[in-house]
Amino acid sequence: MIALADVVATSAEVAATRSRKAKVAALAGLLSRVRSADPLEVRVVTAYLAGSLLQRRTGLGWRSLQSLPVPATAPSLDVVEVHAALDRIAALAGAGSQAARAAAVTELFGAAIADEQQWLRGLVTGEVRQGALDSLVQEGLAAAGDVPLAAVRRAAMMAGSTVAIAQAALCGGVDALATFRLEVGRPVLPMLASSAASVEAAMAGVGDRAVAIDTKLDGIRVQVHRRGDDVLVATRSLDDVTARLPEVVEVVRALPATDLVLDGEVLALGPDGRPRPFQETSSRTASADGVALTPFFFDLLHVDGRDLVDSPGHERLAALDALVPRAHLVRRLVTADVDEAETFAAGALELGQEGVVVKDLDAPYAAGRRGAAWVKVKPVHTLDLVVLAVERGSGRRRGTLSDIHLGARDGDGFVMLGKTFKGMTDEMLAWQTERFRELQMVDDGHVVTVRPEQVVEIAFDGVQRSTRYPGGVALRFARVVRYRDDKPATEADTLATVRDHLGS
Repeated sequence: MIALADVVATSAEVAATRSRKAKVAALAGLLSRVRSADPLEVRVVTAYLAGSLLQRRTGLGWRSLQSLPVPATAPSLDVVEVHAALDRIAALAGAGSQAARAAAVTELFGAAIADEQQWLRGLVTGEVRQGALDSLVQEGLAAAGDVPLAAVRRAAMMAGSTVAIAQAALCGGVDALATFRLEVGRPVLPMLASSAASVEAAMAGVGDRAVAIDTKLDGIRVQVHRRGDDVLVATRSLDDVTARLPEVVEVVRALPATDLVLDGEVLALGPDGRPRPFQETSSRTASADGVALTPFFFDLLHVDGRDLVDSPGHERLAALDALVPRAHLVRRLVTADVDEAETFAAGALELGQEGVVVKDLDAPYAAGRRGAAWVKVKPVHTLDLVVLAVERGSGRRRGTLSDIHLGARDGDGFVMLGKTFKGMTDEMLAWQTERFRELQMVDDGHVVTVRPEQVVEIAFDGVQRSTRYPGGVALRFARVVRYRDDKPATEADTLATVRDHLGS
C-alpha cells in the first residue's frame, strides 16, 4: 500500500527541480511501485501525482481548511484511506452536514503529519504547486511501464484522462494501451489550435498547399456523440451539458447516421444572424433557460462504424459535408491563395465573428494536442490569462471587487503582467465580486488574493518591457473581453507567448 507520505515526498522532489528529466524520474520511481497494486490505488496515486482528486467535488474550500487540527507526530495514512475519507466527505448533505464535514476534516487532517496536512490542503483546493502537470505524469507512466510515450498520450486522449489508462500503461504494455480507441459516447480531448498574427503567417506553415480557412465562431466548443437516439453533448473540459442544450440534441438526431462524433461550437444568434454577446451563450451552457443556441460543426471524428481521427483533414471534411446540412456547418474556404484567404477572414469579422482558423488538410485529428496543424488568427490581440488578485472598488465601484491582477503561466506558477478594470460592465462587476469572494485566500483590506483558477480573455494593444513586474513585460491598454468558464487555468497562455508579442 502506498503511503500518503510517499506521494508528498515525491511531490516535494518534483517541485525542488526545474529539470524535466529529473521530474519524470521522480514520478516514475513512485509509479513503478504501484505496477501490481489494486486498480483503485493506481488511479488514486496517478491523480494525486498530477495534483488532482478523483472526486469532482468535496464540499471543501479554503475557508473550511484555514484552521487545521494539531498534526500527527508520525505518518500513518495511505492514499486509499485518504481517498475513502474524501469520498465520505463529498457524500455529506442535508441537515447537520456542515458539522459532520468539520468533524470529518478534523479526523482526516488530524491523522496527517505537518507536511501531509499542507500538501493535502493544496490537493483539495487545487493548489499543489509541483510542476507535475498531466503531461509529465504521462511521461512518468511511460517510463515506469516501459512503453512508448506516444502510446500513453494517445490512449489518454481517447480515454479522456490519464488516470483512466494508468493501469494499462503500468501493467498491460502497448497492447493494453491500444485498446483505448475512439468510443462513441465517451468524449475525447479536443484538438487545439496555436496562434498566428496574420493569415499569411498561418498559411506559411503548409507551404504552397491549399488549406481550409474556417470561420472562428465566438461561441462555446462542444463535442457531440450519437448512438442511435442517444445523444451526448460535452464541453471542451468533457463536462456533460446534454440536458442544457436540447436544440443541439434535436439537430444531431435529425442527421442521416446512426453513430457519429462531431466537433463544433454553439452560439446565440440575433435576428440578423450575427452572434449575440458571448455571455449570453455562456449562460445558456450553464442552464437550460435563456436564449436559443445554434450548433455549427467543423469536424467529424466518427460516422457509422468508421473512425476518422487518423484520417487526413480533407477526408474528414468531405464526410462532414455529406452528413451535416449547410445551415449547421461552419463557413469554410479551401484555398492556397493568401489574398483570397484574407478576404474571407475580413468577411468573417464583418459578420461579427472572432477571426479564422487555418487548417492543414493533410493532418489527422490530434486529440488533446495544440500544434501547427490548426492555427487561429484573430485581428485583435487577445490572451487568456488568470486572475491572481482583485482590488476593492472605489467611487461608484465602491462595494465591488474591481481591478483584477492578471497573470500568465510560467513554470510551476503564474507571473503578474498588470491589472485592469477596463471593459467591465456593471453585470460583470457584480458577477466577479461574488466569484472572487468564493476564490478568496487573503484579504488585506484593499487587495483580495484569490486562488488562480479563473481564466479571463484580455484584449490589449501591445506588450512592452517593464521592470515593474517580475516577468519583465506588461500589457498596454489591457481590457476585459470576457471570462472563460470553459477553460481551466492550466490552459491559460504562458509568459513565453506573451513575450512573443513584444513590440506588437
